[in-house]
Amino acid sequence: MRESWTHGYTSGELEAAQERYELRFPPDLVELLIDRRPANGWDWRNDDAGIRRALSHPLDGLLFDLEHNDLWWPEWGERPASHEERAEVLTAIVAAAPRLIPLISHRYIPETPHKAGNPVFSVMQADVIYYGANLSEYFANEFGDTYRVGPARRIPFWSELVERNC
Repeated sequence: MRESWTHGYTSGELEAAQERYELRFPPDLVELLIDRRPANGWDWRNDDAGIRRALSHPLDGLLFDLEHNDLWWPEWGERPASHEERAEVLTAIVAAAPRLIPLISHRYIPETPHKAGNPVFSVMQADVIYYGANLSEYFANEFGDTYRVGPARRIPFWSELVERNC
């Protein structure tokens, strides 16, 4: 993928987006998005339907794997018999995890901790990997010819998914 940037947002536009989607962008994401934004990323001013789909994508994918690929961790307790009960358990677990903010396609940065240096995850159902230990590394991987991920900050639940996939 070729590097492609466009003009950034105003502070007011980012504040409105965070309010609209009930998110709090990490400070390094805010700094980046004010300076410039990826041309193929989400448009936080105009792409309401796409952003809402992207926000629900991680849970939707996990719910799919819950029913079709036997996703169930022993620490979640005994696997309930009904789909509804299993979905309720998993939905509560994901709701307790840091919320993921969509960047480009199925790449996400966690909302918390609210500080610079959070990792970027690639999320396809329960297939979750680090796509960068931080925003800079992520964009180098996304737009560059090589892929490298250094040590990443551990994020509750999401990092455990990464570890279980290794």
